[in-house]
Amino acid sequence: MGGASFIGCTIMLPEIIGFIHEELKKMRIVAGTYRSRVIQSVPGDSTRPTQAKIKEAIFSRIGPYFDGGDMLDLFAGSGNMGFEALSRGITSVTFCDCNYKAVQTIKTNAATLKASAQCHIFKMDYEQLLQRLIKEKRTFDLIYLDPPYRKQRIHEILTLIDCNGLLKESGNVVCESLKEDSFSESYGSLYQVKSVDYGITKITYYKR
Repeated sequence: MGGASFIGCTIMLPEIIGFIHEELKKMRIVAGTYRSRVIQSVPGDSTRPTQAKIKEAIFSRIGPYFDGGDMLDLFAGSGNMGFEALSRGITSVTFCDCNYKAVQTIKTNAATLKASAQCHIFKMDYEQLLQRLIKEKRTFDLIYLDPPYRKQRIHEILTLIDCNGLLKESGNVVCESLKEDSFSESYGSLYQVKSVDYGITKITYYKR
């Protein structure tokens, strides 16, 4: 019992549904060195991976490829965006997430892609990491902000990035949020280049 029979075959619906769910959560690198390589998502529903079409649109606008550079993926989840950037030529990525499962997933994906040497992975609150990076006088060519939609503090983070010089000259900040969210045209030296809606998601681009 517990399954459904079709032409002599027993299909275990819960198992199949679970399998399909996990398959749909798998992600592929879109372009570059790791093109078509599969990376794992964070187990459970605690994170929200950026959709493939949105990811491609973002990198088409800010890249699509890079001649080196450093990236900060501040709410990294599985590391999806950071690994795409590495595949397209970014030299190193600093990943941050406070979720244990997310951090373990990033480490697994880095090992799978043989990219661990290019990854700096931190399990800590984003504010703690930002303060650490400021103290170390770190700067980045690309910063990706994808906080939990209902808890986002992008305004404050953009202000902190500008005030402390975390973004290099001509660098990019990309913010992912709900489409209802609105942001200032500028935060000090950071100026808004474009804002695009994709369903419930808004992507906002800033440049220095």
